[in-house]
Amino acid sequence: MKIKNTILFILVSLSINSVYAQTNIITSGSTWKYLDNGTNQGIAWYGTSYNDATWLSGAAELGYGDADEATIISYGADANNKYITTYFRKTISIADASIFSNYSLNVRRDDGVVVYINGAEVYRNNLPTGTITNTTLATNASDNGTVWQTSTLTSSALVTGTNVVAVEIHQGSITSSDVSFDLYLVGNLSSTTASLTRGPYLQTGTSSSLIIKWRTDVPSNSKVNYGIASTSLTSATSDASLVTDHEIKLTGLNSNTRYYYSIGSSTQTLQGNADNTFLTSPASGETKKTNIWVTGDCGSNTINQTNVRNSYESYMGVNHTDVWLLLGDNAYNSGYDNEYQTAFFDYYPNMLKKTVLWPSPGNHDYANNATRQDDHAVPYYDIFSLPKNAEAGGVASTKEEYYSYDYSNIHFISLDSYGEESNLYRLYDTLGPQVVWLKQDLAANTKKWTIAYWHHPPYTMGSHNSDTEAELVSMRENFIRILERYKVDLILCGHSHSYERSKLMKNHYGNEASFNASTHHLSSSSGKYDGTTNSCPYIKNSANSHNGTVYVVAGSAGKIGGSQASFPHSAMYYSNTTQGGSLALAIEENKLDAKFIGYDGIIRDQFTIEKDVNKTTTLNLNSGDVATLTASWIGSYSWTNGGETTRSKTITATTSTTITVTDPLNCLTDIYNITVTDVSTFDTGNNELLKNKTLALSVFQNPLSEKSTIKYNIPFEQKIKLELYSIDGVKIKEIVNKTSIEGEYSYELNCKTENLKPGIYLLKLEGTETTVTKKIIVPNE
Repeated sequence: MKIKNTILFILVSLSINSVYAQTNIITSGSTWKYLDNGTNQGIAWYGTSYNDATWLSGAAELGYGDADEATIISYGADANNKYITTYFRKTISIADASIFSNYSLNVRRDDGVVVYINGAEVYRNNLPTGTITNTTLATNASDNGTVWQTSTLTSSALVTGTNVVAVEIHQGSITSSDVSFDLYLVGNLSSTTASLTRGPYLQTGTSSSLIIKWRTDVPSNSKVNYGIASTSLTSATSDASLVTDHEIKLTGLNSNTRYYYSIGSSTQTLQGNADNTFLTSPASGETKKTNIWVTGDCGSNTINQTNVRNSYESYMGVNHTDVWLLLGDNAYNSGYDNEYQTAFFDYYPNMLKKTVLWPSPGNHDYANNATRQDDHAVPYYDIFSLPKNAEAGGVASTKEEYYSYDYSNIHFISLDSYGEESNLYRLYDTLGPQVVWLKQDLAANTKKWTIAYWHHPPYTMGSHNSDTEAELVSMRENFIRILERYKVDLILCGHSHSYERSKLMKNHYGNEASFNASTHHLSSSSGKYDGTTNSCPYIKNSANSHNGTVYVVAGSAGKIGGSQASFPHSAMYYSNTTQGGSLALAIEENKLDAKFIGYDGIIRDQFTIEKDVNKTTTLNLNSGDVATLTASWIGSYSWTNGGETTRSKTITATTSTTITVTDPLNCLTDIYNITVTDVSTFDTGNNELLKNKTLALSVFQNPLSEKSTIKYNIPFEQKIKLELYSIDGVKIKEIVNKTSIEGEYSYELNCKTENLKPGIYLLKLEGTETTVTKKIIVPNE
């Protein structure tokens, strides 16, 4: 018979709050405090005020004699007169006991057990009725302590706050060879059916991961099913924690891939259909057209907020929004959790479930309260999960107040212009942690486009005055010169309940009166690129680090109205304080298009920035060479020497010429200066090509006869590769691949034996310094 000492539950601290309450309140294998010296502890030991500081501690299973114990306890000095009783204690903390309808107690004992909670006995097994002492023997040990004994405890067994659980286990004999003890306690929820009250919404998206968050009315575990088809959600990620605010991170995703998902628990699906979908980011080095929605001061719970949302959704139609930027004051009036619910989450359910949200905080998110700034006791930081450790690119800031991330060929920077660090360090360019991090992040950035955003604008005369308000003045004087120095392309802010937009500009850090358009604006164009007078795009060159920034105030996605006496600000080309709207950005390769979409769907302002365009290229070709010319921009095209309207034009070199391509508005022009050398014949005795160290390649006849001759000259000994390709770049045949000495060589090409079908082919001769390509034609028979 297996006989066991009395074990008394240890009291150990285990914190369970209302957000992260555990299904298993005490888990099997937990650590317990224990007393194994055989003394009589009376009744005080299982009370809530007992001091167990001198007790030992160890993980279950606790006992001796079976070789399966995690912690070996003592039975005394005499194996024939072992201690009958051992005591254990454990402390747990429950934030809200009302969520549990009852509790399931599970204990393994050898031989007898008594369980107490908060000084009251809740369970007894294999021990006689009446008073129990340290010498009371268990009545039997028929299961040898290998079976979990179960019991249901009432909802009043535990209370909100601290609870003390104590257990004593008694041996059935003083000569028993072994003893074992373990216990787990499960809380059963009052309701097993949860309802969705917030979300789902998407956070910190990368090329391989994504966070999905949602809220339920009662705690439940969390589960996300997902897959690449809405009818086949073949993967799942779950969390057993009982919570009301759910957060699941999906990992191992494929880049630039559309996924579908459902949210819920292990027993319930709360939401999941073809509308629950997201698109992962491109992998590093990959680019794609990126659609960005920008909303400032949106959480106002107004008809303007509704209309602005509807007008943007109508403008986008079926097109996907990849990135959603919040410019602060996201929930009025104080950024409380209930205000976020009614003024933000209830307004954007369709967008939130599909598009990753990247917010920045405003003063109303801090409730305009300096104390809340200092201790960050604001719901904003609980609601959002932001990449403070560079999970999505950039340099780790270690703070959710400010952070950076990458998407396609764009680097985004979200700053905090109101919180604790901004207030403590706003007068210092080099000492503030946010400024130090910002410089490091910008220095490490290699993306073609850089966009920075925050709440308080450096230039505005809308509902706020950038000449007089501390946060606005500080951001202008201390921050934007850093951003301009690191060639940030676009700066977006809210705060003023207006839309205001500059031209391409730089170096204005003073008040409005010091602004000089001829000095600070770098272009006389409106940037609209719509065919009106002076409307060409703003042109930037990646090689020039001081070529300007466009500043936008987009704070009318919810709140609207208000202007200063000097409205509009002199630095702003376009200003509107009466008609709300949001900003839609589209970035593809080296082109940025921006449109201010009004609450009524009217596009009231737009601008375009082009990078690395208006190129002049010099090409040195041999006669017969094939070259493809590609315009440096995305848009519409008109080519000379043929009139093509496609972005690329393929030419066969015949004579030296200049070819240009322009856009329809004559704003953009690429020039190709082409020099062609005639190598149609060879004179091996007096070959100028050999003197000029130039490879030469010719084909006779071309179009090919059944048999044609390929000739090529080598000006000096070198490794030569001669290969035949289809017109779309697929290699058909490697003709030569060897080191050859200076001289003229030939190769006979037979169309029939090579099975060349009628069409156009490319013949490529590659040397160590030069490559020559010639287009050849196989005619129809």
